[in-house]
Amino acid sequence: MIDLTPTTDRARRVAAAIRDDQLDLTTPIQQSVFQVLNHLLGLCVAFRDAAAKEDGPTTNTPPAPVTDPLPDGWRDLLDARLVELAEAWQSPDAWQGMTKAGGVDLPGDVCGLVALDEVLLHGWDLARATGQEYDVTEAESEAVLPVVTPEDHDPDGSSRTGLFGPVVPAGDSARPFDRTLALAGRDPGWTA
Repeated sequence: MIDLTPTTDRARRVAAAIRDDQLDLTTPIQQSVFQVLNHLLGLCVAFRDAAAKEDGPTTNTPPAPVTDPLPDGWRDLLDARLVELAEAWQSPDAWQGMTKAGGVDLPGDVCGLVALDEVLLHGWDLARATGQEYDVTEAESEAVLPVVTPEDHDPDGSSRTGLFGPVVPAGDSARPFDRTLALAGRDPGWTA
């Protein structure tokens, strides 16, 4: 069991500091800031409900790019949803048995790591696009390695679609989080 709170708290700080004039900026995943924020709003609900083992529209619907405008009060809404997400995964039961997120059946412990990974990486996407600091612990980086590491049959990740892109070279001396980013298909040196 892993505490998602440090990761969600960091994402909360990043989101709170995003200015309205930054919403159309491009992120490292080639989506706008507002699209990534919309995605975070939805995934917080999906993974919160997955922790509770709910089977319904929030856990059965695969993620899709959202082009709708952000809802009014999105900062407060996202802040609350990130808190709820972390709290949901505080329960040991969330990490046990099977659950579902994005229409995919997953063991609870895997789903919890995917939730951590989603917030960790998208928090970085937003921070990088808006010029904010984003300091990740080695423990967070290590925790999501099983999620971002390509399968043995696809070591360069070239056949991955959706969550991650092909692996990006990071170098032997890369920091742990830079290696995590590279395995997830993100360029650790990306600049806006």
